[in-house]
Amino acid sequence: MSYQPGSDPHPRPGRDRRNLLVVCAGLAVVTAVAAGALFATGEPEPSNAAADLASTGSPLPPAESSAASPTSASAAPKPAKPGWVAVDQAAWQAQVDAYRARKVDPVPAGVGNLPEFRADCTYSHSLPDDPIVAPGLPGASHMHSFVGNKAVDAGTKAADLMKLTATTCKPVEDHSSYWVPTLYDNATGKPVETTGFRVYYRSLMNTSAGQLPMPNGLRMIVGDAKKRKPTPRGVSGQFFCAYYGPGDVDGVARSSNGNWPVCDGKATLHYIMQFPDCWDGKHLDSPDHKAHVSFGRGNACPRSHPVKIPAITFDIQYAAQGSRAGFYLASDKDGKSASSMHGDAFVMWDVDAMNKRTRNCVQQRRTCDNFGYQK
Repeated sequence: MSYQPGSDPHPRPGRDRRNLLVVCAGLAVVTAVAAGALFATGEPEPSNAAADLASTGSPLPPAESSAASPTSASAAPKPAKPGWVAVDQAAWQAQVDAYRARKVDPVPAGVGNLPEFRADCTYSHSLPDDPIVAPGLPGASHMHSFVGNKAVDAGTKAADLMKLTATTCKPVEDHSSYWVPTLYDNATGKPVETTGFRVYYRSLMNTSAGQLPMPNGLRMIVGDAKKRKPTPRGVSGQFFCAYYGPGDVDGVARSSNGNWPVCDGKATLHYIMQFPDCWDGKHLDSPDHKAHVSFGRGNACPRSHPVKIPAITFDIQYAAQGSRAGFYLASDKDGKSASSMHGDAFVMWDVDAMNKRTRNCVQQRRTCDNFGYQK
């Protein structure tokens, strides 16, 4: 039985990869990974942001002392610099206020202690579009495989995700769009689409002090579409093999160019990627689509990015076992390595659903599935 990201059992993809991050149905603490990818860039500056946020819950003024919103006429916001998308501070403050006011739901006996909730998504559509990197420019990108919101194309804006909410994700309150470069079979040139796409929202830290929900409209990218390096057995940033039971995550063999594993008769190709867990509290996007978010360190967020948000993790499965011919990504047809693998997240949830899950699951450090507490 091959591993399905949408199922509950804990997969055991291998026993000979010391640092493999297998986030499927469980692990909440992220470590360096050898198969899959952790795309942290730079060393964030430790701070006491977690302690600060524990008392205020937000870099915004405490609700009881906020006579005026951050966008009042007395403090008119400055125009955003090119490439920076400013958050609507009034809307964000309203979400934070509602989050603080929300009571924790009763916790059934036997609930796990992994601070996470999730959305299980299926393949939606493919387009040579990227509404984050190339907004308003249809056909300007390499081919992407989209899951989640069914209406997404190059012209999609944040408000559109709330207007057109048909989705391939469960729960349906997740109106977000998630996408990765399309994977192709090198022997046939045909696309290999995802058969499982689980999106975790979780805490990467050992404390949830100061935890806040994800702001709507946040856009993020991990990975580097322009990276062109071989991905032989054992390096980080490669696809791996996984299924229920013991197995070799590197595969029983490699493709002829050494960049792709060949899985045994039970396992299929998987990929894992980790997004940051800290936000600057000011911008929903940045020129490189990364500078407005950051990875925390030492159970705290850096001073430059003081808002602790749930960390998104993509856990992706493909209906392929590999072959000597191997594969290639739409982002690197010529090099045919896995190093250009990257992921985009355009976040949009029903606000109350996001607040409820962050409060019950991440802040209270309880394990939740698509719909609530998980035993």
